[in-house]
Amino acid sequence: MTKRSTFLPRILPGATAIAAALMVAGCGPSSDSGSTGTGKRTTIANMGSDTMVNLAAAWAEAYAEVDKAVLIEVNGGGSGVGIKGLINGTAELANASRHMEEREKSELKEKRQVEPREYVIGYDALSIFVHKDNPLDEITMEQLGEIYRADGKITKWSDLGVTNIPGAKGDEIIRVSRQNNSGTYEYFKEVVVGDQNEFKLGSLDMNGSKDVVELVGRTPNAIGYSGMGYANESVKTLKVARKAGDPAVAPSIATTHDETYPIARPMYFYTAGEPEPHVKRYIDWVLSPAGQKHVEETGYVPLAGN
Repeated sequence: MTKRSTFLPRILPGATAIAAALMVAGCGPSSDSGSTGTGKRTTIANMGSDTMVNLAAAWAEAYAEVDKAVLIEVNGGGSGVGIKGLINGTAELANASRHMEEREKSELKEKRQVEPREYVIGYDALSIFVHKDNPLDEITMEQLGEIYRADGKITKWSDLGVTNIPGAKGDEIIRVSRQNNSGTYEYFKEVVVGDQNEFKLGSLDMNGSKDVVELVGRTPNAIGYSGMGYANESVKTLKVARKAGDPAVAPSIATTHDETYPIARPMYFYTAGEPEPHVKRYIDWVLSPAGQKHVEETGYVPLAGN
C-alpha cells in the first residue's frame, strides 16, 4: 500500500504545515454562491489533518472534473487547526484524524449556534516506521508504549534485541513524534502511550506526517509513527502485535477492516451544522465509489464495500 497520487499540491502562503490548493486555470476563488454561467466558482475551504492532506488534494483535483462550479481549497496544519477553522468560520469542512472533543463541540455551539456533523470518510492504519536498514521487523504495543511513555524503560535498540543498525551512531533510540495539535499525536497518545500517561521528553516533534517519515528515512537510529499512505522506500513498516505472543500484523486494507491491525482509526469530515448544498454534494461524492477509489490510490483504507 505505497501507491501515491502524482498530484503536486500548491503550497499556500502563510501555511504552517503541509498545505495544498487546487486552483483551476483561469479561475480564482470567489464568494459567488455557485453561479455556473459567469465563470465564477464557489470555493469550499477544507482544512485540517496533515495525515489526510494528500488524500484531500487528490479528491480536490478529481472533483474539479465532476463539478466545475466548485473549487476545493485544501490546507493542512493538523486536525486541531481544521476544527478551529470550523469553529471560527474560516473552514466549511474540517479534516480530522481524531474525534472532535467535547470542548470543541461546545465552543462551536457557543460561537455559531450549531452542532457539528461528523462523516467517516475512510480509515488510516497508523504505521510504525524505522529506517530501511534496521533489522527489526515487528514490535508489540507494550514495547511501543515503553519507548514513548514518560516512564518507559526501553531507550536503546539493544533493549529490543537489535545490536547492529548499519550507519547508526550509538545504540540510543531516536523517537520521532508529532506536535500536540495533531490528531495523529492524540490518537497515538490514547492507544499507545495511554490517556493517563505523558510522552517521554526529548522526542523530535514534527509538523507533518510526511516530515516524520522523511526524518526516519534519514536517521538509522530513529522510530516514528505516521499514516500508512506516507510509506516510502527509505523506511521499513513494522508489523505490530497487540501483546507478546500474539501474531504481529502488517497494516493493510484487509487488516484494518477485520480489526486485526491494532493501530487503525477512522478519518473524518466535520461540518458546522448541516452543510450547504454544494458542500453536501461534495461529501456525497467523497463517500461514493468514485470518491472512495482515491482513498486506496493514495495509500489509505476505503470504507468497507467500496
